[in-house]
Amino acid sequence: MSSLSGDEEQSTEENSGKNKQLRAYAKLPVWVVEDHHDVLPFIYRAIGSKHLPASNISFVHLDSHPDLLIPVDMPADTVFDKEALFSELSIENWIMPAVYAGHISHVVWLHPAWAQQMKEGSQAFLVGKDASTSTIRLTSIDNYFLSDGLYVSADQLLNPKALHLNVCLVNPTKAADNWEDGEVLPSKWLKLSVDSAADAAAPSSSKDTGGGASPCTGTQPEGSEKNVPAHEKPTSLEASSASCSFGNHTCQTTELVKDVLQALQKGAAYVLDIDLDFFSVKNPFKEMYTQEEYNILQKLYSFKKPRSIALEEDLLDCVENRIHQLEDLELAFADLCDDDTEETLKRWEPNPRWKPLVQLVRSLKNRMGTPDYEMVHQAGLTCDYSEIPHHVSTEQEIEGLVRSVEHLLRNLPKPTLVTIARSSLDDYCPAEQVELIQEKVLKMLHSVYGLLDVHLEYLDNSEPTGTDSSSTA
Repeated sequence: MSSLSGDEEQSTEENSGKNKQLRAYAKLPVWVVEDHHDVLPFIYRAIGSKHLPASNISFVHLDSHPDLLIPVDMPADTVFDKEALFSELSIENWIMPAVYAGHISHVVWLHPAWAQQMKEGSQAFLVGKDASTSTIRLTSIDNYFLSDGLYVSADQLLNPKALHLNVCLVNPTKAADNWEDGEVLPSKWLKLSVDSAADAAAPSSSKDTGGGASPCTGTQPEGSEKNVPAHEKPTSLEASSASCSFGNHTCQTTELVKDVLQALQKGAAYVLDIDLDFFSVKNPFKEMYTQEEYNILQKLYSFKKPRSIALEEDLLDCVENRIHQLEDLELAFADLCDDDTEETLKRWEPNPRWKPLVQLVRSLKNRMGTPDYEMVHQAGLTCDYSEIPHHVSTEQEIEGLVRSVEHLLRNLPKPTLVTIARSSLDDYCPAEQVELIQEKVLKMLHSVYGLLDVHLEYLDNSEPTGTDSSSTA
């Protein structure tokens, strides 16, 4: 498949008709959960109640992690049994199954500067059922996916679904930028025109393998964001007429708003999804293991990139080698769960491949007595081509990012619903900061959208709150 854009102009017109049939919430619902994958049932509920369409949903995802992996061994058809699906998901792999199910077709990952798992830009690729394994796989050649062994060639996929992915950097607003509350971008910079809808809907990259020039590129720094009247969905976006330098805050905001608007115009409706670790994040594994142990994990799990991304043979060899590497490590740690005695370690030690593992196990046993080898393997899976982010923000940095998000949302159409993940019990969002961040985010959402219908699902027997201004201030 060489292009995904042939029918997009027609689909834009069809989406407009479908939107007229959707129901509207009286107040914007905000679902707050602890673990991020637990937001998906509320998105499915909105689809079932016809507040969201069954297909062509856009997903604006603010997070320090992409969450775009796939349950490696889950049969693809599991997505058609939602209860079975929900039981299979984890925090890193809950979005792509909804793509294969046909619900989500556009994802915009908005990330802070310390989250570098994927490069800024856009790509379009296929997500489908692998004909050989009946699992979900995809055609993107991004290292994020290659390092998990998820790539297959397009002709290997059954029931393929197209996904447009935009990756955009969000910089914090500095106090000196002094944006006014409620301020939106000047119309001379941000022009909305029905006549240019077709241009706005055209993707910036049509290759199913991704890459190419696109919105959100690294050559267009994005920083603090601003927002359009939240009640009206703009139908198109003309190029900014403002000349600006890349160091200019307003320029960065303008470019980011343009990029996100362009992505949203391809969908029929959108969900705003916020992980509170977007504002401050920890790598919990760095606190579980010493630096020496972590260095060994990085060596054991290091990802060898393909010799060339232009040759299919090199890509397939890369994926095959990576799958074998991870399977061998998983089996090794499973064996250690049964027997990690010194006698076993001495049998493994002469093998150069396993010598670092023996060193790691001895260190862990000396410190912990009985290590959790399954947890060690999970930590290793995060040590491939890049580390997962670790940046505990100051309150000033948190406030700067909150202001940037507010500026962006004021220039975007109003979402159908908002989902929020706290991510504090697993130590990704610092436990000592999560309440502060949540309070700031809910207050910001209330400032942008007015009355909210907030559901604190992470609390036992929670009741809807936030139905008046005082509860969200």
